[in-house]
Amino acid sequence: MCVVLHAVGVLVAQPVWRGAEVLSLALLLAYAVLGGLPAPRWSVPAALAVLLADAVRTMPAAPGSGDFGWTVYSPIDRIDVSAGFDTGLTACGATLVALAVLLVAGRGRVARRPVVAAALAALPVLGYAIVRVVDLRRDLLAEARTRPDGPDTADAVSAVVLAVLPALALALTALALAALLAGRGRRLAAAGAALLSLVALPLIDISIGAVALPVSAFVEPGVLYAITPTAVLLQPVPALTVVVELTAYLLLVVGLTGAERSEPASPA
Repeated sequence: MCVVLHAVGVLVAQPVWRGAEVLSLALLLAYAVLGGLPAPRWSVPAALAVLLADAVRTMPAAPGSGDFGWTVYSPIDRIDVSAGFDTGLTACGATLVALAVLLVAGRGRVARRPVVAAALAALPVLGYAIVRVVDLRRDLLAEARTRPDGPDTADAVSAVVLAVLPALALALTALALAALLAGRGRRLAAAGAALLSLVALPLIDISIGAVALPVSAFVEPGVLYAITPTAVLLQPVPALTVVVELTAYLLLVVGLTGAERSEPASPA
């Protein structure tokens, strides 16, 4: 129910209940502690604590207090090279830390077959990032030929490349954890980690979108206006991303603390 409420709030760009995501993660933490923790016992609570703290930090504002309306884009004079990277890292930083905690806690030898499967699963994410970077680089070079007085193309390309790095790090870390868990017989938890890698796809677009690129309308005289999301302008992709992300966390926790494991859990 908490996941549904949070997803609906994201869909309509207005929270149905501000604490829905926080409560869902708190319930997962309580379930993990009461259901018996895997060795080492600190890993799952530590990972969930990071996610819970980030959910509290990013809790949406109360209904009616958001800044809705017009967003104005002025012509670009220079490129903020780190803008996309900062946006991507802010969006997935807590998830990266949580995955790294689980990965370090469960470190050890991994069977060859799960590693091969994880490598194959990483190809679509890596391919999508490459396609986006190459496509934007082509557009930027075309703009540079028609408007030589615009911002430095090299800075723009560097900004795009940096923008996709957090998403790629998220996908690779999640798939590495999935390979580790699958090799130890924790299939449900491995499925959750693999599902979490899909979050990298929309994150690539979000990170690139945070970079003000000197293409098309951005270099035209005057300004460009855009409408920020409202209840009328639905956001299906962010809402679906939220559902996938929270479902992945659920599978991870249940798979790590439930009965499907090769070694016994440590009771709370």
